[in-house]
Amino acid sequence: MEKVIIVRYCEIHLKGKNRGYFEKIFMMNLEKALVGIRHEIRKPSGRYIVENFDQTRTEEILEKLSRVFGTHTLSSAYKVPAELEMIYDTVKKIAPESGSFKVITNRANKSFPLNSMQLNAEIGGRLLQDFPNLTVDVHAPQHEICIDIRENGDALIFSGHIKGAGGMPVGTSGKGVLLLSGGIDSPVAGYMIAKRGMVLEALHFHSYPYTNMQAREKVEELARILSGYTGGMTLHVVSVTHIQEAIHKHCPAEMMITLLRRFMMRIAERLAEQVGGQCIITGESLGQVASQTIEGMTSSGSVVENLPILRPLVGFDKTEIIERAREIGTFETSIQPYEDCCTVFLPKHPLIRPKTEDVLRAEQKLDVEALLEEAMLSSETVRL
Repeated sequence: MEKVIIVRYCEIHLKGKNRGYFEKIFMMNLEKALVGIRHEIRKPSGRYIVENFDQTRTEEILEKLSRVFGTHTLSSAYKVPAELEMIYDTVKKIAPESGSFKVITNRANKSFPLNSMQLNAEIGGRLLQDFPNLTVDVHAPQHEICIDIRENGDALIFSGHIKGAGGMPVGTSGKGVLLLSGGIDSPVAGYMIAKRGMVLEALHFHSYPYTNMQAREKVEELARILSGYTGGMTLHVVSVTHIQEAIHKHCPAEMMITLLRRFMMRIAERLAEQVGGQCIITGESLGQVASQTIEGMTSSGSVVENLPILRPLVGFDKTEIIERAREIGTFETSIQPYEDCCTVFLPKHPLIRPKTEDVLRAEQKLDVEALLEEAMLSSETVRL
């Protein structure tokens, strides 16, 4: 009797003739999640089996695999020869001593002498005889005992399913540049887009010496948490101190955030061109702060010439975003009290509904190209 882990995928089965491509990427991501842990993965029809691992690391492996996008459910199972007595001996090891139960059989090997309904009845009857405090409930059982008869002569016996991360395998939907601040929203936005299969490269803006190293370390930790779902991440750190100083010196104070956001979008597009990014991803939510009015988002987005801007949180309220941040493990890091660049030179009354003609007039006072080139030269790269 050997312990194995069953991994089931989500939407891949809908991909028709392209299914093999998605399965290959998913397998690569499973392997990447288990780097440093001895194991083997094989792929029978419609699922993956992880085996030949140190059983003391079962919970660790389950936790790592549950974060791989594309995973629907997982189960820790016992693998035994598909013989009735062996199957029942194993079922007894995982069966509860009391409560209601249901036996569920999947019989991929049609040569097994009992069909699914017959095996359910046989195993259920034996359990009722050996465990007098058990009862059968086929509609809402407290416990499920699952038997999977495979084509190769193995039987997998397990109880229950662990929910996976869902979505599509990372690497099947292109690459995007995520604007990653130290706040609550942008890590959640990155998670949601990665869940749809997109590779992320994160871009963070700092304002040294107005912001400190703890603020950068906080963002690196957020990127590290996200990389647990994405199988790794590259973080680009760019200074915008000189841009903020120029805006503060030459432009109306209330336009600081509007103009800074336009520079951030330009820098993001240039970085995307360098790394092969196909879109820009932000954590903006409509109406949440002054720069996230429809006029503010239109103004900042208008400088991006060739790429779409994805805003997965645009219709979320703050409570929904916080709930999601708690679920994915970024919330406690995001609320650490270290300032980001957007708090530098923050005006008392930021412009809420910028007019295009006013913004363009203010930008004429700046050497936009020179400021952008200096920002790009400051870029540092951290691989997580």
